[in-house]
Amino acid sequence: MPFKPPEVVKCPKCNQNVYAAEEVPAAGKKWHKMCFKCGLCKKMLEAMTMTEHEGNVYCKQCYGRKFGPKGYGFGQGAGTLGMDTGEHLGNKSGSEMTNKPNYAPPPGANRHDE
Repeated sequence: MPFKPPEVVKCPKCNQNVYAAEEVPAAGKKWHKMCFKCGLCKKMLEAMTMTEHEGNVYCKQCYGRKFGPKGYGFGQGAGTLGMDTGEHLGNKSGSEMTNKPNYAPPPGANRHDE
């Protein structure tokens, strides 16, 4: 039987050989431990703290910021609040909401007893 050398896998980040002693299996690939970092913040990852998107790996926080929902209440802060007056919804400018109730006064409220 002829000698068959072991199959050497390439790291998807640096494209160098990954040997068994230094491999980190994740996202269906084998990485060098030092190459297995978040694609945005460069934080070292572990199998439980990583997410994958189109072949790139990210920490869960960066993945949520880059690909998660956007807008108020999704970790973006008050900077995403707009000054929309609602004109596209039929609101007229100058009809801003107030804290005063918009209903008829109770009976007898306008009477002046002298």
